[in-house]
Amino acid sequence: MKLIALWAIAFVLLTGNMVKADEGMWLPMLIGKNYEQMKKAGFKLTPEDLYSVNKASLKDAIVSFGGFCTGEIVSKNGLIFTNHHCGYDAVASNSTPENNMLDSGFYAKSYAQEKPIPGLFVRFLVRMEDVTPKVMAAIKGVPEAEKAAKIAEVSKQIAAEAMGGTTQEAEVKDIYKANQYLLFVYNRFNDVRLVGVPPQSIGKFGGDTDNWEWPRHTGDFSIFRVYADAENKAAAYSVNNKPYTPKKSLPVSIKGVKNGDFAMVYGYPGRTDRFLTSYGVQVATDKTNPAIVKLRDIRLKAWKEEMDKSVDTRLKLSSQYANIANYWKYYIGQTEQLKRLKIYEEKQKQEMAFTNSVKGNPEYANLLNNYKTAYAAYEPYAVHSIYAGSNGLLASTWVRNANNFSRALSSISARKDDQAYASQVNATVKNILADYENTYNEIADKKIFAGILTAFYNDVPKSQHPKFITLIVEDYWKGTPEATFSNYANYLWDKSVLIKPASLKTFWEKPSQEILEKDPGYLFAKNLNSADYVKANFGSILSDFETAKNKLDNIYLKALLENNKGKLMYPDANSTMRITYGQVQNYSPKDGITYDISTNIDGMVAKYQKGDDEFDLPQSLLDAYAKRDFREYGENGTLPVGFISNNDITGGNSGSPVINGNGELIGLAFDGNWEAMSGDIAFDKNYKRTISVDARFVLWCIDVLGGAKNIINELDIRRDNMVAKPNKSTLKMKK
Repeated sequence: MKLIALWAIAFVLLTGNMVKADEGMWLPMLIGKNYEQMKKAGFKLTPEDLYSVNKASLKDAIVSFGGFCTGEIVSKNGLIFTNHHCGYDAVASNSTPENNMLDSGFYAKSYAQEKPIPGLFVRFLVRMEDVTPKVMAAIKGVPEAEKAAKIAEVSKQIAAEAMGGTTQEAEVKDIYKANQYLLFVYNRFNDVRLVGVPPQSIGKFGGDTDNWEWPRHTGDFSIFRVYADAENKAAAYSVNNKPYTPKKSLPVSIKGVKNGDFAMVYGYPGRTDRFLTSYGVQVATDKTNPAIVKLRDIRLKAWKEEMDKSVDTRLKLSSQYANIANYWKYYIGQTEQLKRLKIYEEKQKQEMAFTNSVKGNPEYANLLNNYKTAYAAYEPYAVHSIYAGSNGLLASTWVRNANNFSRALSSISARKDDQAYASQVNATVKNILADYENTYNEIADKKIFAGILTAFYNDVPKSQHPKFITLIVEDYWKGTPEATFSNYANYLWDKSVLIKPASLKTFWEKPSQEILEKDPGYLFAKNLNSADYVKANFGSILSDFETAKNKLDNIYLKALLENNKGKLMYPDANSTMRITYGQVQNYSPKDGITYDISTNIDGMVAKYQKGDDEFDLPQSLLDAYAKRDFREYGENGTLPVGFISNNDITGGNSGSPVINGNGELIGLAFDGNWEAMSGDIAFDKNYKRTISVDARFVLWCIDVLGGAKNIINELDIRRDNMVAKPNKSTLKMKK
């Protein structure tokens, strides 16, 4: 009895707010278990309306957008709403100084004007299924060292059986740290076209300054459409394709929101690590997060200096700049909030309670001590592991290209009689070259390369420096690390044929393994071949740590699951479809301050700074504002722009629909708030908020600023019969 009581105490401490309405990324297949709680919060539909395999449900209106964001179907003609930053690359890559959609905005007035986006896809979830028994049966008795390979093998078999020769895609993913396995089956559509986007002065209003902050005034939306063949099935791009007819589309509400209203987010959150131990928190705050921030800062400063010089350069570099900047600030905020909320100390308390509760259980008794041992071996190499990766030495595109081209040449040589294969490889390389040429900037790229090498030299313990770094220092020393690596960068740019796009293209027209292997750029890049670098500089330290941590995580979650039977417990996010529900809700970030649930266009215009990179606004918006031309989208004499809710989201949820209790779209989720940046590791019920652009602002931009009545007419707009009386421009509409 004592052990059971201790377990109960431990579980309360460990899971804390796990069943709170505002916390949890729940699997749609099991959402019926949350139904009573959702009803109490204001949900008015049925569990089958949320998720059903046999009939159309809300899941059929939600798409994984490109594999990195979420989108929602909002019309019977396959129209998709998502975030501006989710469509940013598609818009930037189709913009030129002469046709600058990124700065000017764009709304197609007909299907013919919609712009194909090569490579962009959306996936609809068909169904999910628990396949844990199949996986567990396959690995029963398999030695620990062989389990990962066996799991991959059986997962591939299960997915193949699920696809059954169809064009569907399937994958098996683990949850609860490999204590359970789920099959996900999808329909993938590869013909996706750009329909509309506001000027980035609206879609990115506030820039890096306002990123992850509330109050927020950003119109973060863009519009796409999914196309299908004549039989409404997925097909490659064709001028003969038709707009896809979906099983389900979301109606759009312009009734407005108030504090306490039910709010649900339905989407594809990326990854969380809510069960990370105190040891992991300490390494993140002290080692890895600061390293990531520093390395990204090097890139951002170099790019920004060049982007400020011309519109053409800004358009070319803006997408990668925005991508790196977003999580540059994220890691700053996460570190700050982990410390402010004392997450390390809280984790220690939880772990002490857990350890005390399992003293009599040999399987779990030494669990936390084993974590301590694993992290003690890894921690001295944590910074080096970041510097050796994609944020560090592999950040320069030409370095990755050099190794990829070497492998391409080797593969062609190994299959020298296979002309079809050679043609395929050549086509792939040419696409890579085109992308590289489009974003290449010699001044910035050289600064970034030299800057990262300098940071590596200064920050990675000298005892861990690879031999090739030592040799560079010896051969190119110029008095300081900065001057030395700048000198080395100049040498590579002068002598290598693999860095400047023109010489690289010339080389590939008549590629030579002999020339490649003597090239100084390749001689540098081959030192960074992932497997060779890890073996030479880390030995088995990193792999031993990952193996040990994965095993310990599995045992830790096993313990929690055993003692959580009959209770609601959500798994970490892993880029699979989830539902989170809660309320539109204000919050107080500090004593004496309470943030309201919404922002409006008055606050947006108050931030306006003509010509500023972050706070400029288009003249069309300023003119409409001066006339108070808000039409039916206004409320109380102004126009809503954004609102907050206490929904539990993370990266990947960008573009997710925020849905009210009637199943209507009320906004698009696009950000979290600064005070809860620790949310991927530790949810905080007091501060965690989802920032969303209000659906009314989205429609106003499309209708009033964009003049795209054709898009408005596609939508099922749910109107209230109440009129916002102070706004003379508001049109009285019936339900």
